[in-house]
This record gives sequence, C-alpha cells and structure tokens, in this order.
Amino acid sequence: MKKFIKEYLPYLLIIILVILFKRYVMSPVKVNGTSMMNTLHHGDIMILNNSAYYFNDIKRFDIVVIKEDNEYIIKRVIGLPGEKVEYKNNKLYINNKLIKDNYGKAKTDDFKYKVEKNSYFVLGDNRTNSMDSRVFGSFKKKDILGKTNLIIFPFNRFGTKN
Repeated sequence: MKKFIKEYLPYLLIIILVILFKRYVMSPVKVNGTSMMNTLHHGDIMILNNSAYYFNDIKRFDIVVIKEDNEYIIKRVIGLPGEKVEYKNNKLYINNKLIKDNYGKAKTDDFKYKVEKNSYFVLGDNRTNSMDSRVFGSFKKKDILGKTNLIIFPFNRFGTKN
C-alpha cells in the first residue's frame, strides 16, 4: 500500500490541481454561433478567466460567459444592476444618458429594459442574430462564470478582443 501511495500520489495531486485550476482560475471556452460577430467568430476557442470577478466588478462592455440552463453563452455586458437600458434609433441610453456603443455591428431595434438588482443585461455584438437579455432577461451575477477576451485558436485570430 505504501508503494502504491508513493507512486501514485503525485499523479493524483496533479489531477486534483488541474481540475481545481480549470474550475476556479482559467478554462477553455468555445464560441458557438454568430451572435458575437464581428468581434468573435463561430469556432473561436478562448480562455475564460473564472477568477476575473472574485476581486473586481463586472464592467460595461466586458465579454462574459454565462451559464444558461445547460448551455454556455458568450455575450457583452451592456447594463449594470439597477440601470435603465434603452435603445432608441440605434443608439444606447443608460439611465437616459447617451452612451457610445462601438460594439453593436447591426441595427438594434428599439427597446427599454430595467435591470434587476444583482443582475446584468447582456447583448451579442451581432444584434440581429443574438439570443440575449432581450429574450432571456437579465442574468444574475452567480450565472456569470467569468470574463473572456483572449482567443487562442485558430492561430490566425490569436490575441485579445474587446
């Protein structure tokens, strides 16, 4: 038994450390669909920073990964807790103040939404082809798994995207 423990304990510890690292620090995530075009493309593989919001607040325009049922979706934060989000004439207003939105690449239909406490309003950059907070409503902070902006594959798209 001692020989077994001595031989296999290092491997067991490595496996445990890898699992903990993947769960709590960083893990790969794959972009599915075209809702974040032109920023992100279908099939891009990115690094999810699971620890990004342990000590920092979620900021407007962060790209986040959200758990929705049994699916992971990648969207951009538009509205913060308690804010009133409105699109009018393809322009973003937060609490009735015009905010420059450099990310929406398609026409955004007019809407108004009041973000709940401890929740965030998210949109895809490809606004005409995105299932986002306009459909699902705002997302609780606990459903946001972390921040992502680093593409690691394909190699011709390697780098950070904002």
